[in-house]
Amino acid sequence: MTTPVQSTIASDARAIDSEVIALRRELHGVPEVGLQLPETQRIVLRELDGLGLEITTGRELSSVVAVLRGGAPGASAGPAVLLRADMDALPVREATGLPHAPAPGSPHADRMHACGHDIHTAALIGAARLLAAGREELEGDVVFMFQPGEEGFDGAGRMIDEGVLDAAGRPLAAAYGLHVFSSWYSRGSVTTRPGTVMAGSTALDVTVRGAGGHASAPHRAKDPIVVAAEILLALQTMVTRTVDVFDPVVITAGSFSAGAQRNIIPTEASFSAIIRSFSRATGEQTAQRAVTLATGIAAAHGLVADIQTREEFPITVNDSAETARAIEVVERVLGPGRFEPLTFPQAGSEDFSRVLQAVPGAYLFVGAAVVDDVESAAANHSPSAMFDESLISDCAALLAGLALERIQPYPREGTDR
Repeated sequence: MTTPVQSTIASDARAIDSEVIALRRELHGVPEVGLQLPETQRIVLRELDGLGLEITTGRELSSVVAVLRGGAPGASAGPAVLLRADMDALPVREATGLPHAPAPGSPHADRMHACGHDIHTAALIGAARLLAAGREELEGDVVFMFQPGEEGFDGAGRMIDEGVLDAAGRPLAAAYGLHVFSSWYSRGSVTTRPGTVMAGSTALDVTVRGAGGHASAPHRAKDPIVVAAEILLALQTMVTRTVDVFDPVVITAGSFSAGAQRNIIPTEASFSAIIRSFSRATGEQTAQRAVTLATGIAAAHGLVADIQTREEFPITVNDSAETARAIEVVERVLGPGRFEPLTFPQAGSEDFSRVLQAVPGAYLFVGAAVVDDVESAAANHSPSAMFDESLISDCAALLAGLALERIQPYPREGTDR
């Protein structure tokens, strides 16, 4: 038979809709960047207080791990499932004009939850409440992973080092996470795919060293700016001529730095880029080719290029069986038509990939644009990014439903429990 908590999960989530929205707005007003999120951690601990969870905090980062022990007979031997939310913000000054944005002049004014992690955190707290309310029926345990430092700080890797995957005291059966998007995906839709769902990433840092001089006499200097620019453009051509279009690579430079005044040729120019790929071999080959190309172009102009590459995050790979299970949960908990198949992987990268390397699971995307024309909406990481708060309770229900389905599967037609 279906347990009561399974049959009422969606309606129970709607009942706490105003609470999770208020929580999200509180988090939105105090965005914090990196691995140390003391205010965010304080709010999370406050909200989890009284739920009867086993709570630990990080030693070297502001993480929170909370374990819900099931109360049904035999739960201690049942499946243990991990649900994850990232909590950190970005160094972006918000331009939405929302009343719950960081106040001008506050310590948070130059930071923004431009990627929706405040929604993830509020949703996971909502899921914890929903599951804790049905603890006595729960035939297994749930680990809630509240993670700092997703935005380039490898918070997931650090939490793994501190033992999050061992928090239940036995191996995890599955792990799930989700991410909201302010554009790209239709509002209210949930999408994912089995196998590769997000790219792996490799950092590329290039510094070109030349000889400074007067801008009126570039022939008497060794201009690193034009050489660095040539390298950057050549990297784009390199991708189109060395990489199979069916095993794609994206190289994007996010920063370029050189000089301080228009009439001075500087001695150095540098840029930082990121290589994204959907197979590790192709990513490694592209990084090696980038080093060869940059070194050669600099040498051809009589300059020297220092190049550093480092793998940041592995490819995010969904387990096929867990993806199929997740799709069923979306349709049952949120309703028919809410799932939309993801045709191609996304070129973004995620440190949740480290969890999915160790535990079978699935990562899902939720369309949370505030307008129907998602192509015109400001994308994640934009200072104008906005998210539909009415979907927070849906995300809470979805996370709770994923855990429940893995611990005590919903009966299929012709079966009984």
